[in-house]
Amino acid sequence: MPTKTSLAMVHTAPRQLVAQEVAIPEIGHDDALLRIEACGICGSDYEQFEGVLRSPMPAIPGHEPLGIIERIGDGAATRWGVDVGDRIAVETMLACRNCPNCLSGSYHLCPTRRIYSYIPLADAPGLWGAYSQFMYLHPNSIVHKIDPTLPAELAVMFNPLGAGFRWGVEMPGTRPGDTVVIMGPGQRGLSCVLACREAGAAQIIVTGLAADHRKLELARHFGAHHTIDVQNEDPVQRVREITNGRGVDVVVDVSSYATEPIVQALDFVTFGGSVVLAGTKGFKAVPDFISDKVVMKEITLRGAIGVTSSGYANAIRLIESRSTPIEKMHTHRFALRDAELAIRTLAREIPDEESIHSCLVPES
Repeated sequence: MPTKTSLAMVHTAPRQLVAQEVAIPEIGHDDALLRIEACGICGSDYEQFEGVLRSPMPAIPGHEPLGIIERIGDGAATRWGVDVGDRIAVETMLACRNCPNCLSGSYHLCPTRRIYSYIPLADAPGLWGAYSQFMYLHPNSIVHKIDPTLPAELAVMFNPLGAGFRWGVEMPGTRPGDTVVIMGPGQRGLSCVLACREAGAAQIIVTGLAADHRKLELARHFGAHHTIDVQNEDPVQRVREITNGRGVDVVVDVSSYATEPIVQALDFVTFGGSVVLAGTKGFKAVPDFISDKVVMKEITLRGAIGVTSSGYANAIRLIESRSTPIEKMHTHRFALRDAELAIRTLAREIPDEESIHSCLVPES
């Protein structure tokens, strides 16, 4: 007899996750039910947990779902090219598919887009996010098949690696021979290193804090040519030294909360270069931001929200190639009921624990 409820960790208040049994809906012609194998944890999970993202509560977090199709309607199976038993990665955004942005291909900029992990539990059928044993797949979902023989904790890296390709290469147009600064050596910063290396960047520089020494070491292992401890070195002076005063073609800021990197990015980048801002700052203003630097250097300044299909496809290609030791980025695997511990570990709230990539794995 089919399971009727799914254990889910529900965000009910700031810094509060509660285990609840949530009803599993009936599946129709155009939707599906996913059995979660793993859900990746990232910095925005912590911001949601803290309450700074102003996301609705109660809701089931989790926007990096990897799983197996448990049930699926005939229409969805035909449209997505998958069937029961297939392993898939699920894109986090649900777009309307009908507005001008969607029809032009920019579905991630749909003005009515929703993100699975921010949909309220009260919105039927409720089983939206991936901090759960099962997850409902809306008819407008975008899914990608992925090799079922890969370990789940590696396959679930499709999201951060997808961000690396989109933010580090696609958006700034990184080309062979370019110089790049990546600000923040977390999983998405490290993913940008891998993507920029794949794109043929000639110089990759990664900045971080003194506490990030392990991550900076991994950045060098992944292909970064230089790393800078911004607390013990002058990052602007070091970038000038490394680039012989020219500056870099591309800057990608994936640091969280800190606003100073945005100011520094305008000094790092060369004339006509590009800056991609992908790290959220908790809606804080940026002190000492001098817009004339953007004007005088004719800098292209872009914000980045999420990942699109091409980024996911490149990430899955890299994972399935087994050519890169991405397993060195994976540090923690948590049971579903330990979601709060997973988030607090990522946020460095647990003494003597350093998380880079981690995931939740539901109990069977």
